[in-house]
Amino acid sequence: MHSTEFAKLWSKISKDLKLHMETELAPGLTEGQLHVLEVLQESEKQGTGRMKPSDLLEHLHTTPAAITTLLDRMEKNELIVRERDAKDRRIVWIIPTERGLTEHERGLHVRNTFIDAQLDRISSHNQQMLVFLLGKVAN
Repeated sequence: MHSTEFAKLWSKISKDLKLHMETELAPGLTEGQLHVLEVLQESEKQGTGRMKPSDLLEHLHTTPAAITTLLDRMEKNELIVRERDAKDRRIVWIIPTERGLTEHERGLHVRNTFIDAQLDRISSHNQQMLVFLLGKVAN
């Protein structure tokens, strides 16, 4: 019984967020591209350094071909550049451009503003509880 209700609510929340993100990020960014930029920024913050396309596999849960297509579009839209390694030309690094960094910040703002508006419907205590419980479900 709970699983059916959870599925309905999760589907509605997911659909609402996806529609909002698609509408507000267009035309300069997609949700998938935002995710790539987030992964690149997180890698930089954690000090793990630059990333290769193959490094994105574990984060994006998709195929190498889909990652290549996504990166092609991102490069065409000047969100990233691909740079060959100076020592080993077989290695290609993905580097966010200034435009990519700006769009990353804009995308985070769009998403956070939407989520904050949804969460503001419940108390701070319940927000913490919700995040805690979702963490239990997700892990």
